Amino acid sequence: MKVSKRYAESIKLVDKTKQYDAKEALELIEKMPKPKFDETVELHVKLGVDSKHADQQVRGTVVLPHGTGKTQRVLVFAKGPKAEEAEKAGADFVGAEELIPKIQNENWFDYDVIVATPDMMGVVGRLGKVLGPKGLMPNPKSGTVTMDVTKAISEIKSGKVEYRLDKTNIIHLGFGKVSFGADKLLENYETIMNAIIKAKPAAAKGQYIKSVSIATTMGPGIFIDQK
Repeated sequence: MKVSKRYAESIKLVDKTKQYDAKEALELIEKMPKPKFDETVELHVKLGVDSKHADQQVRGTVVLPHGTGKTQRVLVFAKGPKAEEAEKAGADFVGAEELIPKIQNENWFDYDVIVATPDMMGVVGRLGKVLGPKGLMPNPKSGTVTMDVTKAISEIKSGKVEYRLDKTNIIHLGFGKVSFGADKLLENYETIMNAIIKAKPAAAKGQYIKSVSIATTMGPGIFIDQK
């Protein structure tokens, strides 16, 4: 497979036989040749659990100290005073039943996170088949089904991210931009890793964290030593 010159230069910097200290790995990313855009730095954590079992699910949210570098657009399903509160709190879109056909028929996805008040979940539930596969369905565990819409919007806008297992028992998420620099990225990284470690299910047996790697959007993966 042909790789770009920039990728080839980047991969030369990485020792594939080595597991790096997290700070060392992030400093390595700073040295890599840069594309014309500010790349996201991604985290991939393979866990020793089985996501097929309900008691081994790993899912939660955490507010990153330095945010993600991405402006999150928030859609809120609410009515009356709660809709007004959402608008005041800085929601990008607020609505109720009238949004259903727009999402279902017009494929409208100009938002990154959906928040809903509990009384609106009957309405939002009709969109399960559309929102579910995109990971957009509001969920009480992630704080996106709540009466406190102001708090939910504030946390999302200030850098709250959700982590959850995929079918291969890996958590994937972006935790900042290359332009943040190694120190800020390290703080974000440690915040997420601590949250994932705390979320270890009681039913998990054996080694919990199997492997951890980081990579930029267009760059090679770097494995992190978890000792």
